[in-house]
Amino acid sequence: MGMMQDFKAFAVRGNVVDMAVGVIVGAAFGKIVSSFVADVVMPPIGVLLGGVNFSDLAVTIKEAADKSPAVIIAYGKFAQTVIDFTIIAFVIFMAVRFITSLKKKEEAAPAAPAAPSAEEVLLTEIRDLLKK
Repeated sequence: MGMMQDFKAFAVRGNVVDMAVGVIVGAAFGKIVSSFVADVVMPPIGVLLGGVNFSDLAVTIKEAADKSPAVIIAYGKFAQTVIDFTIIAFVIFMAVRFITSLKKKEEAAPAAPAAPSAEEVLLTEIRDLLKK
């Protein structure tokens, strides 16, 4: 029973839940970027390069024979994946940079001096009484 309680405490801890939400949102963002690259960025680049469809770019190593499929290197899909990664990496870099700048602003703001503890107040009163 102790192990289940430990697991429950671990699973509902704020950091784990935040991380799970981040992974889910990140996966959805990755799909959006992949669609953006495949459907918005690559077609104009293909037109500029003479009507090339990047997803069709491949080198055939071995032609299809009887029941075995052709062996190809799909470098067009790889190029799209590299562009996906570059865009996602740039967006994550900008987000981390923004968060870091917010943290620096918080650190730069002077903190109010902490109120003296009860022990310090008592010692101060004793000191003042001894001076009199």
